[in-house]
Amino acid sequence: MNNAEIEEKGCGCCCSQEGEGLHKHKFRDKQGEEYKGLIRRLNRIEGQIRGIHNMVDEDRYCVDILTQVSAVQSALNAFTKELLNQHIHSCVVEDIRQGNDAVVDELCCLLQKVMK
Repeated sequence: MNNAEIEEKGCGCCCSQEGEGLHKHKFRDKQGEEYKGLIRRLNRIEGQIRGIHNMVDEDRYCVDILTQVSAVQSALNAFTKELLNQHIHSCVVEDIRQGNDAVVDELCCLLQKVMK
């Protein structure tokens, strides 16, 4: 099922057929490099967060913890940039090609949220 079909029919779990509660989905090939790269980044971030948790439990020095927090923020920024890149090159391009120019407004709104 492609993105347009999922959007039209709903996801089958919580979306109604009448459009109430409808949310978009993005199919990601679980064997593809894009998906695997995103998951690797998230796993690394998850490990960093666990490390910070352990540092707090171990009463580590504030500067050391803050240094690790900064590293997590950088990792999240890198994840955001990668996902945004993928979104523009797939979802946005596909919607524009199908004549859905409203996706440009959606992208602008997203950029405002992401760049706070």
